[in-house]
Amino acid sequence: MNKLTPSQQAMLRLFQQHVNAELKGDIETTMATMADHPHLNHVPLMTGGVGREGVRDFYVNHLVGKFFPPDVEMINVSRTIGEDQIVEEMVIRFTHTAVIDWMLPGVPPTGRRVEMAVAVIVKFEGDKIAHEHIYWDQAGVLVQLGLVDPAGLPVSGAESARKVLDPKLPSRVI
Repeated sequence: MNKLTPSQQAMLRLFQQHVNAELKGDIETTMATMADHPHLNHVPLMTGGVGREGVRDFYVNHLVGKFFPPDVEMINVSRTIGEDQIVEEMVIRFTHTAVIDWMLPGVPPTGRRVEMAVAVIVKFEGDKIAHEHIYWDQAGVLVQLGLVDPAGLPVSGAESARKVLDPKLPSRVI
C-alpha cells in the first residue's frame, strides 16, 4: 500500500469534506473548499460554472442538496493522488425518483434504476479545490432511463458500470 504524504492526505480530506458538504446541502462548506477562481465542468453536458459566482450559482440552483436521490450508492473503484490532483473512479447507483437537474435537465423522474461509471478529476491550488472535471457515459444513463433505444447503436446501459466493478464480465463482441 502506498503511503500518502501529508500534502496528499490534506487534499483527500478536503475533497471528502467537499463531497460530504454537497450531499448534505451545505453550500457554505462546499464553497469554503474552493479556490478563488474555481471552475466545475460536468463534461457530458457542459454544465457547471466558472469563477466563484458561476460555481456558487450552479451549486445553489442545481447540485448542492440536490445531488442524487436518497438511495444513492457510491462505490469507489480506484483513486490516484498526485502532487496537486486527485483522480477518482467510482460506480454510482441510484433510483431516478427525483429531479437530477445537473445531470438530467428537463427529465422528470422515471423510477428506473441507474448504474454509471464516473471519473472525477480534482485539481488543487494550494489548500483549495481549483476545479472538478466529471465524466460519465450519458448515453448509457439515457438507455437505462428508457430515453434512448440502444438497438443498432454502439451504446450500453448498466452493464458498462458492472464491468468496471468486475472486469471478468464478458466484453461486447463487435
